[in-house]
Amino acid sequence: MKYGLEDVIAAETTLSDVDGLAGRLIIKGRSLDELAGHTTYEEVAALLLEGLFETPVPPQQLALLLGQARLQALAHLHTVDATLLALPPVDAMRALIARLPDGDDLETAVRLLAAPAVFLPALLRLRQGREPLAPQADLSHAADILAMLTGTAPSAEQTAALDAYLVTICDHGLNASTFAARVVASTGAGLASSVLAAISALKGPLHGGAPGPVLDMLDSIGRPLNARPWIESALDRGERLMGFGHRVYRVRDPRADALKTALRPLVKAGKVDADRVALADAVERAALEILKERKPDRPLDVNVEFYTALLLDALGFPRDAFTGVFAIGRTVGWIAHAREQALHGRLIRPRSLYTGPVPQAA
Repeated sequence: MKYGLEDVIAAETTLSDVDGLAGRLIIKGRSLDELAGHTTYEEVAALLLEGLFETPVPPQQLALLLGQARLQALAHLHTVDATLLALPPVDAMRALIARLPDGDDLETAVRLLAAPAVFLPALLRLRQGREPLAPQADLSHAADILAMLTGTAPSAEQTAALDAYLVTICDHGLNASTFAARVVASTGAGLASSVLAAISALKGPLHGGAPGPVLDMLDSIGRPLNARPWIESALDRGERLMGFGHRVYRVRDPRADALKTALRPLVKAGKVDADRVALADAVERAALEILKERKPDRPLDVNVEFYTALLLDALGFPRDAFTGVFAIGRTVGWIAHAREQALHGRLIRPRSLYTGPVPQAA
């Protein structure tokens, strides 16, 4: 038996491949290096959805459909009340998504891609006592998200940074949330059900809940000179370093480098606190040195969460909303896997090994 299904192949897919030994991520035949910073979210979404619906959707057409779907999603915000606003942002976003129709067609897929991009900025503004802002259908998906969040037109650097983030985290093999989506899809349930299951898996701290604590760690360290003693003290207490290590990667997470690259134009444009970036660099260097000293036989490197925290913080998202932003980008991967499972898979029904007592009669 493999605990946690370690190394168990549970699906065939044409969507993405995670090579943990080489530190490589392939999305639909293209490496992450080719995509991040060079393609838009609409382009990579069209790439992932290609061939999964009867109607072909080129990127320009998908951009138009997404714009219209964002406008339609605004109508659901009238149901938001104080109880919903008291929930963590990702929980409130999930509750609103649960009200969407549960179909399996392209219209449902586009609706599910657009809705969280509208719901999360609106919920964050309502929580602050401000009115939600209407989407602008003629903007790109990334630009519209930022405009709805801040109320100002984002700069080219900010839009490109969010685009790079959404592309970088759009799909990542058979992770916990994606597997949850495929399990639900294998029962014949609709796409909304699969996405809701995936969000529920994502919010767990062992899967998608660590970017926020990266900033908590940086705040605690405070200055570059404190990095090494703080990290050594944390490891002495048996604490986990946020933003380091990964279940699959045995070398550096390629998504970390993609997001670090996406952060640079923001730094040059003065959109990021230079002191915070210098602190992050110092923490990264110190952590890698100490981890190599203490655990030479266990490769631990920076993962996607480390630079996710810095990038989303620079774009104005509060740290408790980071998991929700991740869900905005990953929804297209969940939908693609759900459709692939529904079209080519069968009901997922693994066996369990019973270890309890057996009645004497048996």
